[in-house]
Amino acid sequence: MNIFSVYSMVYFLLTLPVLEMSGLAWAGQPCDRYPANKQARCERLWKEINAESVAEVAQFGMDQLKRRQEGKITQEQHLQENTTFIKQSAEKRLRQLSERMVKE
Repeated sequence: MNIFSVYSMVYFLLTLPVLEMSGLAWAGQPCDRYPANKQARCERLWKEINAESVAEVAQFGMDQLKRRQEGKITQEQHLQENTTFIKQSAEKRLRQLSERMVKE
C-alpha cells in the first residue's frame, strides 16, 4: 500500500466526524438540499470539485506527514491541523458548488 492510499484512507476517516462537529455534516450529500430536478447537475459538479481538490489534499498530507516524521509537529498539532484543513477544505468545496450551481 503506498503513502497516498494510506493518507486517502486516513483523510476519509477523519473527514466524517470533523464535518459533523463543524456543522458541515451535509457536506457528504450537499445535493440533497437542491430540488430533484437540479440534483443530477449538482452531483456532477460535486464530483468535479472533489476531483479538482485531490492534488491539494495530497500535497497537504505529504507536507504534514514529512513535518510529523521530522518531529516538527506533535501528534496533537497533527490532528488539529487535519481538523482545520478538512473543515476549510469542505467549506471551500461547498462554496464552489454553490457558485457553480448559480452559474450553470
